[in-house]
Amino acid sequence: MDAQVLLKALVEKKLIDQEGSEKILRESFLTQKSVEEIIYNKRVIDDVELAKLKSQILKVPFKKFTAEDIGKDILQYISEDIARTYKVVPLSKTADMLVVGMLNPDDQKAQDALKFIAKQLQINLGVFLITFGDYDSILRKFSPFKDEVDMAIKSLNLKNIKTTSREKTVQLDEKVSVAEDAPIIKIVASTLREAVNLGASDIHFEPEKLFMRVRFRIDGDLQEMSQMPIELHQPIISRIKVMANLKIDENRIPQDGRFKSSVFGKDIDFRVATFPTPAGEKVAIRVLDSSVGLRGLDDLGLRGENSAVVREAIAKPYGMVLVTGPTGSGKSTTLYALLQILNKTQVNIVSLEDPVEYYMDGINQSQVKPEIGYDFAAGLRQILRQDPDIIMVGEIRDSETASLAVHAALTGHVVLSTLHTNNAAGVIPRLIDMKVDSFLIPSALNLIVSQRLVSKLCEKCKKSEQAPAPVAEIIKKELAKLPDAINASLKIKEPFTIYRPVGCPVCKGKGVVGRIGLFEVLKMTKELERIINSGSNEASILEEAKRQGMVTLRQDGILKALEGIVGIDEILRETSE
Repeated sequence: MDAQVLLKALVEKKLIDQEGSEKILRESFLTQKSVEEIIYNKRVIDDVELAKLKSQILKVPFKKFTAEDIGKDILQYISEDIARTYKVVPLSKTADMLVVGMLNPDDQKAQDALKFIAKQLQINLGVFLITFGDYDSILRKFSPFKDEVDMAIKSLNLKNIKTTSREKTVQLDEKVSVAEDAPIIKIVASTLREAVNLGASDIHFEPEKLFMRVRFRIDGDLQEMSQMPIELHQPIISRIKVMANLKIDENRIPQDGRFKSSVFGKDIDFRVATFPTPAGEKVAIRVLDSSVGLRGLDDLGLRGENSAVVREAIAKPYGMVLVTGPTGSGKSTTLYALLQILNKTQVNIVSLEDPVEYYMDGINQSQVKPEIGYDFAAGLRQILRQDPDIIMVGEIRDSETASLAVHAALTGHVVLSTLHTNNAAGVIPRLIDMKVDSFLIPSALNLIVSQRLVSKLCEKCKKSEQAPAPVAEIIKKELAKLPDAINASLKIKEPFTIYRPVGCPVCKGKGVVGRIGLFEVLKMTKELERIINSGSNEASILEEAKRQGMVTLRQDGILKALEGIVGIDEILRETSE
């Protein structure tokens, strides 16, 4: 459908504003991507809301599908080429009807292609409008990972491939060569596609004595995906090195590189790191999918009062907002979510990152390179000459960076950054430990956000049950500590109902799908300023946090567990009292 008609309808429904509409249209023109694809990839609005609006305009019925609803036997009726070209996928088939899902039901060429298929099969056609996300997930079913890899391995003559072992037998007349056969390229490409398909954050190629293991990190946990003959280890590593522009003949020291590729129509960044082991080089690849990494605050799990306090803090004309938590807790994703809110035409946003994980239009992003002396501290000095309104520093790691960030906040800039502490109350003692003058902190620091990531229960198979007595006692104790205003709005009664994971085809038997954040938000107040100036410690800061009515990580987790979003066992394991 016409892009301007769709955008006008979105503005009228107040799903986006006029400025956002013009920005999307301009990006569509420059990138030659459809307006819908940009809206989906940037998570501007929920794709179900978008599909429902299109359904009303086009008068075509909308239905929500998932890839798990579609059997592999259905895929034979529409080829992958036709599915990609005309944005159409098969959904179901009966004796006299083929039901298809379309992204653009008003596309005349797509209609003609479907009519031809129906004529060939001598059946009728049924059409549903589907979401971009459902189309994307169903489309991926055309490329089964294990079948592709097995076929590629079978096509290889493994006898002609040199073996990597712990003790290499050297032949003096041996010639060194690197072969990049088509099957090797196919194996690497299939592995990368499957990682994107499953939403993996990392891929590990690990040589063992007798085989090479391939593992994906999905939702924070490593899962073994494949075991390949050890003979394939060296050719596969060489292929990855070629893609990342690394030295093929250097296997004694670690190397770092990156490359970009289009996977399922999306630009994906792959960050490659090699590591020498006695069995051969291990390779870890970080998968950076911008459509996954760029999310709104609500998608992250930051809701209610916490969300309101954060939005209020970043709306101030200057000051620091620090996001804290352990490695892998989603701090960078939260920073990107904040930047999306702040990213307006009238402000200059400059970032220092290590590395730049997700490229964002309208933001001047720079990657630090400590090996040449361009670290966070050096970059911060230069940033102030770039006339910035908002500065994002990937991480405060040392005293110099901390001092420069504080002074940038004091001189009229909004500064966003991350810090490694266990909770929000630990940030201020950590800054003081990094030689930041305590009297400067209250004026510079607006807000502290502490977070953790926990697994989300699968909506299809989670099972409710009454909380056991020991768990119920913990829940009751934590709810009693909540502010009166929050307790008054809750409709939670004893006995408490909790939910546990079960496992089904949708979640592939795991019982969980994706992850969500737990948050605690501490804002600067006059009382907190007094505590800092009188010689703060973590205990006194925690007392002020309670006075503010701060919801702790554990309390936020328990509330989400009672809603059926997460499992209570993981909350109690990952958080402290």
